[in-house]
Amino acid sequence: MRKILVIFLILCSLPAFAQADKHDVRAGNRKFGRGHFKESEIDYRKAVLKDSTSVTANYDLASALYRQEDWAGAAKALERVKEQPGLPARYHYNAGDAALQQQDYQAAVEAFRQALLQDPGDLDAKENYIYAKKMLQNQQGGGGGGDNQQNQDQNQDQNQDQNQDNQDQQQNQDQNQNNDQNQDQDQQQDQNNQDKQQQQQQEPQISPQQAQQMLRAIQAKEKETQDKVNKEKAALLKSRQKEKNW
Repeated sequence: MRKILVIFLILCSLPAFAQADKHDVRAGNRKFGRGHFKESEIDYRKAVLKDSTSVTANYDLASALYRQEDWAGAAKALERVKEQPGLPARYHYNAGDAALQQQDYQAAVEAFRQALLQDPGDLDAKENYIYAKKMLQNQQGGGGGGDNQQNQDQNQDQNQDQNQDNQDQQQNQDQNQNNDQNQDQDQQQDQNNQDKQQQQQQEPQISPQQAQQMLRAIQAKEKETQDKVNKEKAALLKSRQKEKNW
């Protein structure tokens, strides 16, 4: 999908272009700034009539015509001063933009190329240059080379999409494995907690009074056992004494 970046700027009057009637240009600038493009066009045309070689007047006239979607008129106004020295930095960009609107892709390619020569870092000009060049190849039938380039671009896009799909699939698999492991760990933890709760539930719960009673019973049993042992020892000792006296 093409993206035409409309940055068709008005050029303020500069001292270097004093040949233009400053009064008409300034009047046009005020109207242009308020969005009255038709009225500003009239003032700019007055300035052009007084000095047809004025870069300022023609450039601003092109801006007014462009805003009214008069692409041909804007391109014609820029064409009149293309050989003049001291063109604005955005002159070639705007010329390319006007040509692009008219589907004059050859002129657009050349204009955006000149804009990039002036400012290699202009990303808007670079984007429009690539688009205009591609449309020119399509318009010319590609001559073989254009189709090959287009096929290469399509194959590259497909490969990038395939690689992205593979990466997404691998990430999904890794995520699923991690989820399974975490789920197994959670299940094991839940099972351990459940077993512990069941064990605690199965163990009899005794009150402090019951514990005291159990302790007393154990102590009484131990005393009974100890008394029995002592009696047996005493009986055995007495028996031995009798045997000895006999």
